[in-house]
Amino acid sequence: MTTQAVLQEVASSERVITSRRKRRRDPSRSRSKKSFTMFLCIVPFVVLVFVFSYLPLYGWIFSLYDYQPALGLKGSQFVGLQWFQMLVSSPTQMAQIGQVLINTLAMSFLGIATSFLPIVFAVFLNEVKSGWFRNVVQTLTTLPNFISWVLVYMIAFSMFSSSGLVNSVLTDSGLITTPIKFLDSDSHVWLTMLLWSLWKGLGWGAIIYLAAITGIDPALYESAKIDGAGRFQLMRYITIPQLMPTYVVLLMLSVANLLNNGMDQYYVFHNAFNMQHIQVLDLYVYMVGLTGNNLSLATAIGMLKSVISVILLITVNLIAKRVRGTSII
Repeated sequence: MTTQAVLQEVASSERVITSRRKRRRDPSRSRSKKSFTMFLCIVPFVVLVFVFSYLPLYGWIFSLYDYQPALGLKGSQFVGLQWFQMLVSSPTQMAQIGQVLINTLAMSFLGIATSFLPIVFAVFLNEVKSGWFRNVVQTLTTLPNFISWVLVYMIAFSMFSSSGLVNSVLTDSGLITTPIKFLDSDSHVWLTMLLWSLWKGLGWGAIIYLAAITGIDPALYESAKIDGAGRFQLMRYITIPQLMPTYVVLLMLSVANLLNNGMDQYYVFHNAFNMQHIQVLDLYVYMVGLTGNNLSLATAIGMLKSVISVILLITVNLIAKRVRGTSII
């Protein structure tokens, strides 16, 4: 090897060493690279949120037209804010929407009032020492969540219809002479819907609290036991306070979804007898849009519901931030 070649090789090695030193001296570049890598990881989720949450907002334009499916949007008449004006100017429409809002808020507040039940169920289930029994109870209480509301109604019909199991037993035992109309009645509709919802979602709602319990520092329990705390004191002063942040976040989301009851449950249980008190906002929008064939008015109602939900979320977030110092936004 000639002297010139040796010098070139030494110079090349020095450039490599200098480059490595520069990389080591520039931590911001390394952090930027890691941040970009993490950004690439969340890009698919951002795309999904945009496609399924923000892109459909384009449909709000239908509220400005008298949309006729056969003519398409271009062939339909532009009516501006006519549907919004009709919502507030027609006494009949206002009365109907008022009853729908009462049903919606009543069922939402009943759901919020009973939202502590999953946390209580999770705390007590966690105290069960027998592992197999705890797993069996958790499985049996979680399974109803995976049953569709159609199958739930079939179970309800087979048990509580006029010719169902409950009425047959009561009639055969001589306790009643005419079947009780559990399903074909307008009495206690809100309470009935709440009970079915609890039966279906109690075990599923407790899962997140059971997961949160496993994250509690065992040293807290050990310290409390050394101080002489009993089982109920451990639950009261350690387990439940440690679950409160999770409960508050879920509570805020529940309040933000005050107008979003969903329609599956109410659609399968509704009939001509209980329609007045079972029709919530989502079911009303469906009825107006598809059954009543007025997609533009249904879009206008859906828009108002979305705007009110966002306002509720911001309000609850501000209250939580001021009271507890934590928020979700």
